[in-house]
Amino acid sequence: MACIDVFNGDADGICALHQLRSAEPMHATLVTGPKREIDLLRRVHAQAGDTVTVCDISLDVNAAALNDLLARSVDVLYFDHHAATQRPAHPGLRGVIDTSPDVCTSALVDAFLTAAFRPWAVVAAFGDGMPALGRRLAEPLQLAAAHLEQLRELGELINYNAYGEDLADLLVHPERLYRLIAPHEQPAQFIAREKQLLAQLRALRATDAEHVRELRPKYASASGAVFVLPDASWSRRLRGDFSNQIAQREPQRAHAVLSVNAQGGYMASVRAPLARNQGADLLCKRFASGGGRAAAGGINHLPADQLDRFVHEFLAAFALPDLG
Repeated sequence: MACIDVFNGDADGICALHQLRSAEPMHATLVTGPKREIDLLRRVHAQAGDTVTVCDISLDVNAAALNDLLARSVDVLYFDHHAATQRPAHPGLRGVIDTSPDVCTSALVDAFLTAAFRPWAVVAAFGDGMPALGRRLAEPLQLAAAHLEQLRELGELINYNAYGEDLADLLVHPERLYRLIAPHEQPAQFIAREKQLLAQLRALRATDAEHVRELRPKYASASGAVFVLPDASWSRRLRGDFSNQIAQREPQRAHAVLSVNAQGGYMASVRAPLARNQGADLLCKRFASGGGRAAAGGINHLPADQLDRFVHEFLAAFALPDLG
């Protein structure tokens, strides 16, 4: 019997799996990739009796591959907070899925494990752009302010590493990053052991962030703004991090950050207004390769000739109600 672990390469996916394997260590084949590579179950070749554990990838995007695994009598344990409207009723599927806007996958695993490895859930929440959740999870731990700040930065650095169109844009392959984290029960141990790697990630993020000073929205209204970044590795890495930053800075507005992809179109990161936390997934699903969750969504490939349509629908989707 084989064990296969499938996980998003961002902070939430890595930390979710790390919690599970800290509770139940086992040798497993790992399947992961950059943050936007979410159709990961297509890469899983499992047979009857095998076990597949899935963390932080949309069930709807992987529905066909999931049904194929279940039909082959593969047992699947699925943790996620993205869209799951196509969830099958099958005895081989155990799903811990919650699409509420104020939860991440690592928080679901944390509850499943009764907070056994809570600091890693805190790391994940901060990395996933959910600082309020991170602070809430951290409250029972009574961490010193400096320690909490370390967890926040670690989550953001792990998440930053996941952004890019392909692995060439990333500093560290997510599988390697997970394997470096795996031996450490506490984030502080990993931080102490991997100072050089974290310094490299911190420096790359800071260098990329220099470009933020020059960024201005290409389209804007009172309720939303759309940024279109140039074709560069830094813009593909920066897209998600910048989206989270401006969402926190302007909680009443929605934001979309687009970067050029290899197909000559765009990859898009969409953030609903934090004050409302709804609608990002519904907007993105109107476009092929789009999806996500209520508070944050994305489109892997937006053809260039659909940019005007996207801008129109984005601004309309998040328009403030007319109180006149």
